[in-house]
Amino acid sequence: MSNILERLKHKAKHLKAEVMALYFAYRDPRVPWYAKLLIVIVVGYALSPIDLIPDVIPVLGYLDDLVLIPLGIAMVLKMIPGPVMEEARMKESTLTTKPKNWFAAAIIIVIWTIIFGLVLLNVASWIRK
Repeated sequence: MSNILERLKHKAKHLKAEVMALYFAYRDPRVPWYAKLLIVIVVGYALSPIDLIPDVIPVLGYLDDLVLIPLGIAMVLKMIPGPVMEEARMKESTLTTKPKNWFAAAIIIVIWTIIFGLVLLNVASWIRK
């Protein structure tokens, strides 16, 4: 059991490193615009202090972290030239603190607010009937 936990911790640490490397790759002019667009989405979501699906929701809460982020990273890595990622990974290895993406957090708050508002409207119309 501890072996599995160690492997999961290692994979999580690797994913965090890849997200930060993508953060640096985004700034490189050799990266195509469509890759930059996907980098913004993946890194923005990964660095957002607020999840689209909160972690307190059993199973689903971790689903976004376990599926969406690795899938996004895998897609972006196929679009970025190898030398660019090597340089970005070197920059990431010297990083001491992780930045937060408050813009992505604001977008997620807006999404949840819209969902909450729609649920309230539906409940209100159901109560009136």
